[in-house]
Amino acid sequence: MFSATRHRYLVPFDGDFHIDRAPRKPPNDAPGSKACRKLLADVVADIEQLQRILYAHDRNALLLIFQALDAAGKDGTIRAVMSGVNPAGCQVFSFKQPSPLELDHDFLWRSAIRLPERGRIGVFNRSYYEEVLVVRVHPELIKAQRLPSTVERKHIWRDRFNSIRDHESHLAHNGTVILKFWLNVSKKQQKKRFLDRLDEPEKNWKFSSADVRERQYWDQYMHAYEEMLNATSRPWAPWYAIPADKKPWMRLQVAEIIRDTLTSLDLHYPTVDPGEQTRFDEMRQLLEHEE
Repeated sequence: MFSATRHRYLVPFDGDFHIDRAPRKPPNDAPGSKACRKLLADVVADIEQLQRILYAHDRNALLLIFQALDAAGKDGTIRAVMSGVNPAGCQVFSFKQPSPLELDHDFLWRSAIRLPERGRIGVFNRSYYEEVLVVRVHPELIKAQRLPSTVERKHIWRDRFNSIRDHESHLAHNGTVILKFWLNVSKKQQKKRFLDRLDEPEKNWKFSSADVRERQYWDQYMHAYEEMLNATSRPWAPWYAIPADKKPWMRLQVAEIIRDTLTSLDLHYPTVDPGEQTRFDEMRQLLEHEE
């Protein structure tokens, strides 16, 4: 039986998503943190079994994209949800400031070369969506991309949305299942987590003064996220706006969506044709009569 999560937090495909209406906390009847962790362990075990079949089936790839503001919990969510998956069947990439080599290519290139192979789960911790988020909030970054004069700056975000939709449609038509998660943390909770990073020595390494400076652009980021989510949530590449103020609930929701999506695929272990089965019987005889 599928959970209700796939519908509860799905960003609609009709462009009618409003960020100020999106919940940042669990519903009132949600289980507590301890219960969420127990439920998560069960769902992670399901994902582990489904990943084995995905790997053996070798027809689809699963791409998971995580976007969020700093301190929303991307790293911890990826770690918690993918903890049971065989490392041979999973690839995780984090996308930070583009390198000179990456800037010499189109904005989709550096992620395209890291797409998961069939049978594998690929995880993007940030992604090409940074190009319509942080670059939109800080348009001065466009200069480093040395775009040709034929690129219309007036319509660059519209055009990049079109490129992203076309890219994801192409991937979906060729066997890549795409799930995109926006971890929706409140400004108040982000502040608390930044203070925790300052107060707890074992979290000091996570703190960056640049993250705090970015808070002054909160409204601009919310505008950019709302337009991005509305422009690029499609049936073949849906966005899910997951409440991120309570990490155990957030992680459980992400895991359930992944589990339910894998369950909905026509995954099965490969069957052996009769000729090969005969060969198996011969090998069994050899092994059983081996001295």
